[in-house]
Amino acid sequence: MSRIAVIDFETTGVSPGQGARATEVAIVLLEDGRLVDRYQSLMKTGAWIPAFITQLTGITNAMVNAAPEAAGVMQDAARFVGDAPMVAHNAAFDSKFWQAELALAGVPAPHPFACTVLLSRRLYPEAPSHKLGSLVDYHGLPRTGRAHRALADAEMAAELLARMQHDLRQRWGVAEPGHALLMALQRCARPGVGKLLAQHAAPAVPAAG
Repeated sequence: MSRIAVIDFETTGVSPGQGARATEVAIVLLEDGRLVDRYQSLMKTGAWIPAFITQLTGITNAMVNAAPEAAGVMQDAARFVGDAPMVAHNAAFDSKFWQAELALAGVPAPHPFACTVLLSRRLYPEAPSHKLGSLVDYHGLPRTGRAHRALADAEMAAELLARMQHDLRQRWGVAEPGHALLMALQRCARPGVGKLLAQHAAPAVPAAG
């Protein structure tokens, strides 16, 4: 199975379209359900971090002012990801910052994004919540550090994705639960999930005569 890059941003606000900038990025590389590498950095953009964001994340204006310039961080992040497809928990949020910050750094951002929120709604409709921490607890996965810091959240999202790929193999018989299937699955209406996964199930091995 090819590598998948799981990303998380901490930011000054909810949307780059409203002037928000990233304050921290973290990326975890998964290969065959195993974490094989990680990248993390604070980043200096010159944007002010509101007090309530500092309370949430613990990231202060002094911390980002001492951090590397955002363009260099994003260029490093893009090299780290390479051509791997991407996953985020609430990808609608992280993909916008990935594209916006790379554009400011003069780097293309062609990567397709799958979303573990959408995937968890398809695979685990019975879960009490589809927030990252709730799903981590629901599956008994390890909490890897302080929530709302990029590396901890990226590692927890990667653990969740690995669990999803494991369940796709074990519960639904999917031979290759790669990124293309994840993209198809998140677009699938919930009543059609079983049919979609059946189409991707490995053929049964006939019993020896």
